[in-house]
Amino acid sequence: IAAMQPSTNWHLKENARDHHTNKFSSKELIVRRGQAFIVTFNGTEQPEQNLTFIAETGPKPSKLAKTQATFGISSTASKETWSAVLQSTSSNSVSISISSPPNAVIGRYKLSVQSTSSGSSSPASLGTFVLLFNPWSSGDDVFMPNKAECEEYVLEEFGIIFAGNKNHINSFGWNFGQFQGDILNICLSMLDRSLNYRQDPATDVSHRNDPKYLGRVLSAMVNANDDQGVLLGNWSGNYEGGKSPSSWTGSGEILQNWKKSGFKPVRYGQCWVFAAVLTTVLRCLGIPTRTITNFSSAHDADRNLRVDEFYDASGNHLDRTADSIWNFHVWNESWFSRSDLGPSYSGWQVLDATPQEESGGIYQCGPASRNAIKEGDVDLDYDCPFVFAEVNADCMYWNYDPATGKKTLIFSKSTIIGQFISTKAVGRDDRVDVTNDYKYEEGSTKERDIFKKARKKLGLEDKFDPTAPTPQEIDQKPDISGNFKVAGPLEVGKDLNLILVLANLQPDAKTIRVNMTAWSTVYTRRPVHGIWKDSISVTLSPKEEKQFPIKIPYTEYQQQLTTDNMIQVTALCHVEGGIQVLVQRDITLDNPAIDIQVLGEAKVNKEVDVEVIFTNPIDTEVTDCVLQVEGNDLLRGILEIDVPPLKASEKSSTKFKLIPFETGPKHLLVNFSCDKFADIKTFKMVNVID
Repeated sequence: IAAMQPSTNWHLKENARDHHTNKFSSKELIVRRGQAFIVTFNGTEQPEQNLTFIAETGPKPSKLAKTQATFGISSTASKETWSAVLQSTSSNSVSISISSPPNAVIGRYKLSVQSTSSGSSSPASLGTFVLLFNPWSSGDDVFMPNKAECEEYVLEEFGIIFAGNKNHINSFGWNFGQFQGDILNICLSMLDRSLNYRQDPATDVSHRNDPKYLGRVLSAMVNANDDQGVLLGNWSGNYEGGKSPSSWTGSGEILQNWKKSGFKPVRYGQCWVFAAVLTTVLRCLGIPTRTITNFSSAHDADRNLRVDEFYDASGNHLDRTADSIWNFHVWNESWFSRSDLGPSYSGWQVLDATPQEESGGIYQCGPASRNAIKEGDVDLDYDCPFVFAEVNADCMYWNYDPATGKKTLIFSKSTIIGQFISTKAVGRDDRVDVTNDYKYEEGSTKERDIFKKARKKLGLEDKFDPTAPTPQEIDQKPDISGNFKVAGPLEVGKDLNLILVLANLQPDAKTIRVNMTAWSTVYTRRPVHGIWKDSISVTLSPKEEKQFPIKIPYTEYQQQLTTDNMIQVTALCHVEGGIQVLVQRDITLDNPAIDIQVLGEAKVNKEVDVEVIFTNPIDTEVTDCVLQVEGNDLLRGILEIDVPPLKASEKSSTKFKLIPFETGPKHLLVNFSCDKFADIKTFKMVNVID
């Protein structure tokens, strides 16, 4: 056998079809664990009974670490170990069905064959194959009984991510592209670049049978902190030296750039980019995964299940604590069982690759069982207190005087955090609300009981907290109420019209000094540029309600806006003889619309024209217009088209050609930018026929 190098037929087509790996375009066999695959080879002169196979992975394959298996031919496949069953033989070739156990280590394997009868001959290599997780197999930790969910959470390459704020949810398409080009190899090399692998390669590889382990390791690898991972985060509002986080439309470009640069972190990411890339990597490896958006998401830096926000007397939002409330935050859920915690904690697990707080000394987060979060079991692995706070923390709003360092509670709220928790529907482009899977109904006694249980488990109930407000402060009642109403369109390019409504709740007249500010922010509500300020004095007669119109012209905010198109408006009301009242609203402005038309039928290997139409809605010229287009199976790579400047109110039409190369429903993603508008996104489903 050693003298002759056998030639191997991996039956790529049949195996890929049976293993749900036919979307990969690889010349290498890619199969899933716990399931048989066929291989035929020739060059063996021996009777089949004398053949021994060796499957091994990692730098130091060993039987003990389950990174090496040696097995002969048996009459039936084994459920627990690697096994080989003879399919057929001819004069010079053998077909074998090889099965791996459902808990095998995933990754790239080397397969060799050795003849036992001739004694000392060395094994002959049959080549390499890649083994992945298998959500279709009931013995696998990632087994997902619902086939439609397997299709969506493992095989679907297009996703929709929700953003904006709780008053105004918007969404955009994303190309996960987990089966494209070299993505699988990049995902495998990501594992080999982790801190765990660098410290102890053999042990790291032996843990790669466990989705809990890989999920946690990859949540660290997708951010650049600690390990030169994929993406460098930037929340400053200034993205020089890289691409602004909102300009990406898919994970492929990011992962390819990371590899091409010699694995230097790609600039820049924010939460949805980290989450989208982690979705790509986990789906690629076969772990069912989706993105989740949490609106009014708490970042509780000091583990007290409370988020403190500070405002000065003029109503400016001060950046003086690590705590914050983000307009939205995007993380991941992956589906697998939790043998470490018990069956009631299996199912969806929260993973978060955005570098917010260290866990075990590095920026990683999860897996936190979603059931554990809902039940307040914050003492369970991993990072449950942080995730629990993201959806449940109480909010305290304080007035802070920088001169004296004195802080006064304005008000506290326990129902603001964790709203409209959203994900894409299975098989449809709709939003599904999963808030009830994270917590019991806000305001219900059950929800408060769970909150108390979590506080108790974290040791917060018995401990005196000098930073907490007194019961007297919490119980104080304001004399007036206020809110901002929207009066007009919320669109970039149009003036922002709001109404401040103030109502006197008392039977006697009140005099109020109102200090108002508007700041542009990033989506984490970090103030970036002051846009506008004003103050008014108001007298309200008993029980009177008054309205004060506010207008912030486009010309005033246009220069200050971040790519998130977000503005925070605040009114701090100093009521004579009473407590202060804070009125605030986060505004997300919509970009103007952009439209895609496919002109004619899309057929495989036939040219089809696509037209993108954009009308400049403002009364000044827009320049530096660029159109970016991507879509799996519709075009290779990313198409960039420079669009000529557009005069005021001018309509532009940009045409380009596609030659689709696969049938079925495909998604075309478009991103348009110019000097006045950042990253106007849309997508179009294109049904490609034969």
